Amino acid sequence: MEKRMMFIAYIAIILVVFTQNYTLFYKADKKVRYNLPKANTIVTVSKSVEPFKVYFTPSVDNHYIGFKEAIAFKESRGNYKKVNSLGYLGKYQFGESTLNRIRIYDTENFLNDPKLQEDAFYTLCSLNKWILIRDIKRSVGKKINGVVITESGILAAAHLAGAGNVKKYLRSNGEFNAYDAYGTNVHQYMKKFAGYDTSFIKPVKNARI
Repeated sequence: MEKRMMFIAYIAIILVVFTQNYTLFYKADKKVRYNLPKANTIVTVSKSVEPFKVYFTPSVDNHYIGFKEAIAFKESRGNYKKVNSLGYLGKYQFGESTLNRIRIYDTENFLNDPKLQEDAFYTLCSLNKWILIRDIKRSVGKKINGVVITESGILAAAHLAGAGNVKKYLRSNGEFNAYDAYGTNVHQYMKKFAGYDTSFIKPVKNARI
């Protein structure tokens, strides 16, 4: 009988401790994190407000999603509504003339349409890949200014400085190095965004939305 009572008391203590820890956990941090591999994101769900807010941060990935999210983080910290001091727009910081080139003319609508921004990024990458296809074939695997040239580095640099400036950089063996208004150059993007698998991006002549 005494052993039975001790066993019951032991179970009761375990249940009390578990319940207290569980309660403290949710008092300390009312956020639950879920990993969604299909979306390549980690979702943080805040339970402190109704309706709850959802925040997205990119997971590490060396394919197209990782490539675009890495560029987005560099450009705007992933903010679809960001407009910088020079008027560049959205998650990927498009200039108005670049948007016009892929037939997007309503910048207000662009800032408020995440899907359109994602489509615009892919469309511009497709166009740049077409423009640079010969340079990609000739240059990938070579080393320029200490950096091994990759297709993803080329496409990232084209997003920064334009396909024409990337051509000049590659064909001058790095002597021509275009800078943006904030001092970032083609070489830096070649290095920072090297090694992603961008085979998902198909080269399209005159790609448009």
